[in-house]
Amino acid sequence: MTDAESITLKEWLEAELKAGKIRPSKSPISSPVMFVPKKDGSRRLVVDYRRLNNRTKKNVYPLPRPDDLMSKLRGAKIFTKLDLRWGYNNVRVKEGDEWKTAFRTKYGLFESLVMTFGLTNAPAAFQYFMNDLFQDLLDVYVIIYLDDILIFSKNEAEHEFHVHEVLQRLETAQLFCKGSKCEFHRTKVEYLGIIVSDQGFSLDKLKIQAVQEWPVPATVKQVQSFLGFANFLRRFVANFSHMARPLHNLVKKETPWNWTGKEQAAFEGLKRAITEAPVLAHADPDKAYFLETDASGAALGSVLSQRQEDGRLHPIGFLSESFKGAEVNYDTHDKELLAIIRSLEHWRIYLEATPEPVTIFTDHRNLEYWKESRTFNRRHARWHLLLSDFNFRIVYRPGKQSGKPDALSRRSDHADIPPDSQSMLPNSVFANLATVLPEKEIQRQIESSLHLDESLDEILAHLQDESKAPPSVKKGFKDYEMEAGLLFYQGKILVPDVGTLRKDLLQIFHDSPLAGHPGRQRTLELLNRTYYWPGIRADTYIHVDSCETCQRIKLPKPKLIPAQPLEVPSRPWQHISYDFITDLPKDGPHENVLMIVDSFTKYGLMIACSKKTKAPKLVEIFLRHGHGVQ
Repeated sequence: MTDAESITLKEWLEAELKAGKIRPSKSPISSPVMFVPKKDGSRRLVVDYRRLNNRTKKNVYPLPRPDDLMSKLRGAKIFTKLDLRWGYNNVRVKEGDEWKTAFRTKYGLFESLVMTFGLTNAPAAFQYFMNDLFQDLLDVYVIIYLDDILIFSKNEAEHEFHVHEVLQRLETAQLFCKGSKCEFHRTKVEYLGIIVSDQGFSLDKLKIQAVQEWPVPATVKQVQSFLGFANFLRRFVANFSHMARPLHNLVKKETPWNWTGKEQAAFEGLKRAITEAPVLAHADPDKAYFLETDASGAALGSVLSQRQEDGRLHPIGFLSESFKGAEVNYDTHDKELLAIIRSLEHWRIYLEATPEPVTIFTDHRNLEYWKESRTFNRRHARWHLLLSDFNFRIVYRPGKQSGKPDALSRRSDHADIPPDSQSMLPNSVFANLATVLPEKEIQRQIESSLHLDESLDEILAHLQDESKAPPSVKKGFKDYEMEAGLLFYQGKILVPDVGTLRKDLLQIFHDSPLAGHPGRQRTLELLNRTYYWPGIRADTYIHVDSCETCQRIKLPKPKLIPAQPLEVPSRPWQHISYDFITDLPKDGPHENVLMIVDSFTKYGLMIACSKKTKAPKLVEIFLRHGHGVQ
């Protein structure tokens, strides 16, 4: 923990203790804490309650359906939006259950007296709290989604009374609003991502913004990208082939580029058809949601869908965003993860706390088991906490089947960032790289060596003919699968114990100039993203610890010397301790006190002496005054 984080942590603990939100704890369990940066640069402390959440009985109190909330606003003319300060902290933890919320810090163990962010039942409990407070006003002139309150009225006179009544009730309950996020007496307001106005409400503009703002193509490749996206939705668009004909003619071989009014009309017509019913379906909370995500070098794209009566997936909305700042430099694994997080946050009003898990399709195989991973770096741990309120599962689907989100992430107005494999440093930097076997070559060797590892024979035999295996065997091998000649375990390539394959991989992820000799945990994290074998942790640690370069360059850690406790005495005056208390006010020739303490009884003697007392005089004092030492 940095000095700045330590200061922030201490200030936060003092403020929360003073406010009565937390207290010191003696709980037998605890959860770790970490900091998440806010948009304004400050830090927010969060607690990782994943292990507690896994053992918590879920509260099934329903969150409001967005379509139900919106239906109450028809005919309203004036709106006021309120946002509660401190959110979940306004709800008291049940007395006697505080110990379950315990969290550990460098300054001690504490437990929360109020509900906090990250607890799996927090959304349901808070919604119950708010509904109970405004039970008689709900759907009359108030709708509530968690800490977002919307007051609606048909005229100004009514609205003034309604706002006063709501604020009075909040004050009585000691609930306070965040002024910067409140809007009073408006004819148009954004609520839960929906534009509400005196003319009604509009959802389509926000849902389909990614498609509506698609820039006019300027090259054949950009036209092909748009057609590739639109083609996935052709079954829902009447006369699709006729509408798209001018664009298809433009991308034919040997056809000169000539963008005219005919092509422009086809482009605009397709965009309009894609974003109108029956293509865009209304969200139904009783149906399962499907989320398709993809990330390119510069942007992310996603499509939210539900299965309709025709048995097909119809999109509910599209999302396309460019990566910002440091996000552009994330590796492919983290960009794909970020696409999932941004999409869940974008459609939070639909996807938060769903009764059925949201199925998320990704073309990055390693993400399939990310949710169950036990090891996270700080960024992944932060993201895991952000997703604690969502019920979802990640399913791998090859990239060739992910056309819709892939096209959204590669729109022509996004930056043209080269793929990760592009060489960005001079060749001299990689002068020693030839000594490390290329990873692709190792994967080819893994494929050809699988049958040489006898420990894999039973697994390979089972995968060749699963139909004859009994249920118990199928269950035991459920995490294994074959694809493209490689054996995968939980989405990771299983490396057989043949030759130097495992050692070669360790050299790639630790010894190579590209790896940079990372430490134990970082090397294991990099290796574990793609590869697995039994004992991979121990092998990694041994390899890193025995690395000659690391031993020569990195400073050794000081050896920890265990405490050497003194022998416990069995009788009085067997052991004594003594010391001088110096520079006291002078009393004649004395300005020091010799303090003698018996280690068995803790009985103490205080003997006045001079600051100039020498060893012979000290012995004399002991003999004259020390009980049990004569």
